[in-house]
Amino acid sequence: MTNARMVGWAHSRFGKSAAPDTEALMAEVMGPALDHAGVPAGDVDAIFVGCMNNGFSRQDFVGALAGMAMPELARVPATRLENACATGSAALYAAIDFIEAGRGDVALVVGVEKMTALPTVEVGDILLGASYRSEEAEVEGGFAGLFGQIAQGYFQKHGDQSDALAMIAAKNHANGVHNPYAHMQKAFTFEQCNTVSDRNPYVAPPLRRTDCSLVSDGAAAIVVASERAAKGLARGVGFRARTQANDVLALSKRDPAAFDGARRAWAGSLDAAGLTLDDLHFVETHDCFTIAELIEYEAMGLAPRGRGADVIRDGTTTRDGRLPVNLSGGLKSKGHPIGATGVSMHVMAAMQLAGEAPEGMQAARADIGGVFNMGGASVANYCSILERVQ
Repeated sequence: MTNARMVGWAHSRFGKSAAPDTEALMAEVMGPALDHAGVPAGDVDAIFVGCMNNGFSRQDFVGALAGMAMPELARVPATRLENACATGSAALYAAIDFIEAGRGDVALVVGVEKMTALPTVEVGDILLGASYRSEEAEVEGGFAGLFGQIAQGYFQKHGDQSDALAMIAAKNHANGVHNPYAHMQKAFTFEQCNTVSDRNPYVAPPLRRTDCSLVSDGAAAIVVASERAAKGLARGVGFRARTQANDVLALSKRDPAAFDGARRAWAGSLDAAGLTLDDLHFVETHDCFTIAELIEYEAMGLAPRGRGADVIRDGTTTRDGRLPVNLSGGLKSKGHPIGATGVSMHVMAAMQLAGEAPEGMQAARADIGGVFNMGGASVANYCSILERVQ
């Protein structure tokens, strides 16, 4: 068990926000997170902000925006981190490192992204910054096209799994109905997700619209405290283990469908925690595309290579299954504002462990949970094993 623990959090509604910019989105969650923790602003020793930006906003230097969003924190040391779609987890892990190095007792983590102000074509090009542009910039369909290629390669080896992808999409949308923070709180049937139509066209074959996460605005914040500072506070969710594992950026230099970095991240955290998957009660995993969740079943050890579809077909990862996955609705339903995603996933897990998840979303049992967040196509991989400690 690590010394640092999450003692409070806040989460904006994901979707197309009326907030004009990242500063306004940050303001929605920073104060409420501190209030939830019962920690005054004057006790914050450092701020860690996760924001990819890369062209979503002309205003960069996002770490300094924390002090604009909440003026009483303007003189607190603030640092911005970026690690593609794992940006939020990078900020959170940096805050934990700060506390466990003894440099302070309380850190505020903020993940944020404002994506919907730009045309879809521009959003797609910005997201390709998380690929290896020297080789992958011309892929048709942008990042969806890259994952479409991963799905094509997987299907060539293991057969057409389109129905399994539709089952994953339907599962996550059914879960997202109960998440008031989700971009799309709407259920879709398996038939709707598995049928190509005007409302569900191919985006990057074999991936359909229902196989792709949503372009969203949003922010989430977490207050992280040392064991000493957390004494007397209402709650504490600790890190039984946490692992970052990286892989080669260029898809041409590895098996794109192996998700080897994800596999090593999961193995590292489970080993460090002294646990197996059978000890976990739920998982929040990075379903930027449904094919990603399917392959992640294999990477976490729920199924052998090529058999990830068995996991959704037999109900293992459904709400009532042996290991519910993405009770929040996942990125598929909740949305995927890049810099906020990793923070959001840890908030969703912390809510479960503290027994504070919204009605209908709370797991029947939530003592130990896992979070897996990745940047790029399984390039930067973060795996956390969490449990309530107070």
